[in-house]
Amino acid sequence: MGLMSYVARRILLMIPTLIGVTLLIFAVTQMIDPVSRAMLYIKSEKELQHIDDIISRYGLNDPVYLQYGRWIQQILTGNLGWSVSTRLPVLKALSTRFPATFELVIFSIPPTILLGIYLGVKSAVHKDKAIDHVTRTVSIIGWSLPTFWLAIVLLSFCYGRYHLFPPSRLTEAAIQFIHTEQFISYTGLYTIDGLLNGQPWITLDAIQHLVLPVVTLTVVQIALIIRVMRSSMLETLHKGYIFTARAKGLANKQVINKHARRNALIPIITLSGMLAAGMLTGVIITETVFDFNGIGRFAATAATRLDTSAVLGFSLLAGVIFVVANLIVDIAYAYVDPRIRLG
Repeated sequence: MGLMSYVARRILLMIPTLIGVTLLIFAVTQMIDPVSRAMLYIKSEKELQHIDDIISRYGLNDPVYLQYGRWIQQILTGNLGWSVSTRLPVLKALSTRFPATFELVIFSIPPTILLGIYLGVKSAVHKDKAIDHVTRTVSIIGWSLPTFWLAIVLLSFCYGRYHLFPPSRLTEAAIQFIHTEQFISYTGLYTIDGLLNGQPWITLDAIQHLVLPVVTLTVVQIALIIRVMRSSMLETLHKGYIFTARAKGLANKQVINKHARRNALIPIITLSGMLAAGMLTGVIITETVFDFNGIGRFAATAATRLDTSAVLGFSLLAGVIFVVANLIVDIAYAYVDPRIRLG
């Protein structure tokens, strides 16, 4: 089976998975009262005054299968309901907050994965030597550090003492500028939109605000990558084909980089995909400490305020993100190890 056929098959398998996600989320809606369920169909604040009409119009006391069909129709038209906590449609509330989380993740994931792989390989290759002991110590410390504690320490030291790397996404001057007609929001990512608008100072401003949250996430998350990569690499180095490669006289660097590391990456691909998906659904503590108005913070606020439609909208988004992440992981598997797509 070719790679394209494998990818097409995996995409088709996404459909029943996504249907299963919607069924699970819809099952949760059946546990709440019709008034709360009516919030899933409201498009504007004015409709809050006509809850009884909404219940009647959408048949929220009808059989379950009819309600499910209507709810799916609402989703396909982009209506995820009304968020009481933000006084906005859920889709708009999510779309305005997702760029903050996405920007944070795209700056955090590359150093976390690449540095984690590099240190994990170095640690395994130089087992029980100084670099191995240092790397293992760093990973243990990083894994043990509470995220909120590290975030507060970094914020207190860098910003509180030296006024470097402030919290939030932008300074007040930059916020005022992006709300003018001169600034067009193309992506919602200030690091990119600043360049697209010919305002590099906006990009630099956004980057300095990203430094501390990115460092926090990298230090905390890299520990697991290092530990898994080291274990996988140690196991791979004892495989028969590695001894054969060495017996053929291949250079140690070639054996490590071409034969051992690639095969050791299999568990890292899964871990990296799930790690990225988990971060994309919100890093609540980091977003809260550094005043990043992302979807994690949005979901936490919605949950504490019993904002049912917002929580369910977030759950639907999280489900889609994890399904897509699994698809990407499967494709990466097939690329790294062609035997997988032949199965």
